[in-house]
Amino acid sequence: MTVWLVTPDKDNSRRGRLTGPMFEAPCALGKHGVIAQDRGREGDGKTPAGTYPFRKVFYRPDREEPPVTDLAVEALTPTHGWCDDVESPHYNRLVRLPFGPSHEKMWREDALYDLVVVLGHNDDPVVPGLGSAIFLHVAKDGFKPTLGCVAVEKGALRRFLRQVKPDDRIKVELG
Repeated sequence: MTVWLVTPDKDNSRRGRLTGPMFEAPCALGKHGVIAQDRGREGDGKTPAGTYPFRKVFYRPDREEPPVTDLAVEALTPTHGWCDDVESPHYNRLVRLPFGPSHEKMWREDALYDLVVVLGHNDDPVVPGLGSAIFLHVAKDGFKPTLGCVAVEKGALRRFLRQVKPDDRIKVELG
């Protein structure tokens, strides 16, 4: 098992580095930095520190080829969503659209989820309000901060996926 480290920059807690065996890439973090795993709350804009498994990779088939990886892979469709409604029994779960409670669309126009890895944050068990939709995904231009995810350049994400194994973990460190 390999532990992939996300280390926040000392001078800018909204940026960091993702490192692993023969791999290093800059990354964007939450717009309000990193917070201890059990202190985060839904919508706080903070990346939760902690060690997480990789659950599944999604890709947008009209824009991307399936990634080469040993992780489970699924093609996105316009009906994929992710529930972020703390009152819903589907909180922090993949849902099918249309879906009544608050949710995030996985089929995005901005390309951030053209390639996205679901991290096992707050999912075993799910604790309502502790945070949802914590992913490793494609970074915005200039590595602009995320709403709590870890984001890297698309080419780096593809390289990462070629190396990562199903029993590996990602560890987000506090700054």
